Amino acid sequence: MAESVYKVVELVGTSSESWEKAAAAAIERAGKSLRDLRIAEVAELDMQIKDGKVDAYRARVKVSFKYEKED
Repeated sequence: MAESVYKVVELVGTSSESWEKAAAAAIERAGKSLRDLRIAEVAELDMQIKDGKVDAYRARVKVSFKYEKED
């Protein structure tokens, strides 16, 4: 098996509905500009509060992708 190198970036997704949708939003957006996504790890969950109520769910996600081989 050949050696591989992966880069890890941290993203924050938001949703007005749930942490699951917030995490999915981060991955969906990352997939539009990064190729060969491999692993996503939810690192932290929090909420934005407005007027004493939950306004948004936020998921901090660490995403790894494989570096492409240079020719």
